[in-house]
Amino acid sequence: MVDKKDKDQSIAMIPPDGEVNPIDTDYTIGQDNISYKFGPYGVDIHNPVFGTSALIVILFVVVTLLFQAQAEPLFSSLRDWLTGNLYWFFIGAGNILVLVCLFLIVSPLGKVRIGGTEAKPDFSYLGWFSMLFAAGMGIGLMFYGVSEPLSHFGSAMGGTASENGVRTDWAPLGGAAGDAQAAIRLGMAATIYHWALHPWAIYSVLALGLALFSFNKGLPLTVRSIFYPILGERVWGWPGHVIDIVAIFATLFGLATSLGIGASQAAAGLGYLFNLPDGTTMQVLLIIGITLLALISVVAGLEAGVQRLSQINMVLAALLMLFVIIVGPTLAIATGFFTNLASYLQHLPALANPIGREDANFAQGWTAFYWAWWISWSPFVGMFIARVSRGRTVREFLISVLLIPSAACVLWMTVFGTTAISQVVRDGYNVAADAALPLQLFAMLDVLPLAQITSFIGIILVVVFFVTSSDSGSLVIDTIGAGGKVQAPVVQRVFWCTFEGLVAIALILGGGLVALQAMAVSTGFPFTIILLVACWSLIKGLASEPRTGKS
Repeated sequence: MVDKKDKDQSIAMIPPDGEVNPIDTDYTIGQDNISYKFGPYGVDIHNPVFGTSALIVILFVVVTLLFQAQAEPLFSSLRDWLTGNLYWFFIGAGNILVLVCLFLIVSPLGKVRIGGTEAKPDFSYLGWFSMLFAAGMGIGLMFYGVSEPLSHFGSAMGGTASENGVRTDWAPLGGAAGDAQAAIRLGMAATIYHWALHPWAIYSVLALGLALFSFNKGLPLTVRSIFYPILGERVWGWPGHVIDIVAIFATLFGLATSLGIGASQAAAGLGYLFNLPDGTTMQVLLIIGITLLALISVVAGLEAGVQRLSQINMVLAALLMLFVIIVGPTLAIATGFFTNLASYLQHLPALANPIGREDANFAQGWTAFYWAWWISWSPFVGMFIARVSRGRTVREFLISVLLIPSAACVLWMTVFGTTAISQVVRDGYNVAADAALPLQLFAMLDVLPLAQITSFIGIILVVVFFVTSSDSGSLVIDTIGAGGKVQAPVVQRVFWCTFEGLVAIALILGGGLVALQAMAVSTGFPFTIILLVACWSLIKGLASEPRTGKS
C-alpha cells in the first residue's frame, strides 16, 4: 500500500478504499523501463513497447511520404479488402460488446465498485456526466453531424440499384425509394446506430477493464493489465508487449484519422468563408499549425489551460446547437428526437445483423469503418473514462457511459441532421446535400441567420477539438509506452504528439480520406480481437471482486 502523495507516479497506485481482491504479483510499475537524463530533459520508456512502436511508426511515415503515388492504390485496396471481407466480423463484434455490457448491468457483477467496496466517487454526478458528454463530442460529430444524416437520407430516397445481381447503391437496408418520411426515419436510424449504443459499449468494455485492473487489482494503467486473469505473469513479457503495441498503433492511427478529417473540414470552411485555397496543401499546413499548438500545451504543461479551453469549446458547441434549434425547424427537431429514437429501435435488429446483408456498400463502407474507427479510439477514450469513474459501481458505470453520451450524440445528430434534411424536403435547398462532405456543415449554416459567425465558430470548434485530442491522445499513448506511468517525461509526449501530426500528413498525401479510413480499419481489426478476448478476462476479474450492497 502506498501513500496518496505518490499517486503522481501512476494512477494505479492510488490505494483502494474498502475490500478488494488485488492481484499478487512481484511486478512493479516501470521495472522494465529504460531511463536516461539529458540535462533538464529525460526519457523513461518501456523499451520493447516504445522502441518497437516508435520504429514502426517512423518507418511508416518515411515510406508513405517517399512512395505517395504507390500508397494511394495500396490504401484503397487495403480498406476495400478489410471492409469487404470482414464487415461481418466488425458488426458481430460490436453486437457482442453490447451484449456483454447488458449482461454485466443485470448480473450480480454489477454490484462491484470501482476502487473498493467503500470507494467514493471523485466527481459529482453533474461533473461526471459532463465529462462523459465531453468524451462523446469531437471532430467526428462536427464532420458527420450534417453529412451522415443527409447521405443516408439521400441514398434511402434513391432506393436500390443493382448491376449483375449485385446492389450498387449506398442505401441502408432496403432503402425507402420516393418516400421522404420513411427515408428520414431510416436515415436517422442508421446515423444513430453509428453514434449511440454500439460505440459506447466498445468504449465501456475497455474503460471498465482499465479501471478495474488499475483501481481494484493494483496493476499498471495499460491495456495488457486486463489480460492478467488469462496470461498470468506472462502478461509482463512479449504477449503483453504485443497487446500494448497494438493498442498504441490503434490509438495513433485512430487519432490520425480524426485529425485528417478535422483538417479537411477546417480547410473547407476557411475556403468557404474567406476564399482561401482548399486542397491538400492547406490541409497539411493546418495539421502543422494545429500540431504546433498542441505541442505548446504539451511542453508548457498547460493541462489547466487545455481543460479550460475544452470547457469553452463545449460551451460553444452547446450554443451552436441551441442556435440551430432556435432558428432552424424547432418543432421538427423537438419531435424528431423521440421519433428518431423510435426509428432507431425499430431498425436496430436489421442494422446490427452481421450476415446475409444485401446493403453491402452501407454495411462495409459505413458500419465496418465506423466500428473499426471507434475501436481504434477505445484506448484513448477508455483511459479517460476509467480515470474519472473511480467510486462508481459497475452497474452505475455502464448505464451512465452507455446512455449519457449516447443521448448527447442522438441530440446533436437530430439537431443538425433534421435541419439539413428539412432544408432539402421543405425548402428545396440542395446545396448542402450536393456539397462535398467537409463542406456540408457550412453549406447548411449558410442559409441560417448569422452564417458567417456560426461557420467561423464551427471552424474554431474543429480546431480546438483537434488540439485537445492531439494533446490528450499523446498522453494516453505515452502512458502505454511508458509501462503505465502517467507522469513520464514530457519529451516523450512531444514525440507522440509530433508523430500524430506526421502520420496524419502522410496519410493525407498518400491517399486522403481513403488512406485515413484504411489505417483506422487496419489497426482496428487486430485490436477488435484483443477487445473480444478482454471481455472474458474482464468477467473473470469482476467475479473475483467483493460486491457492495448498493448497485
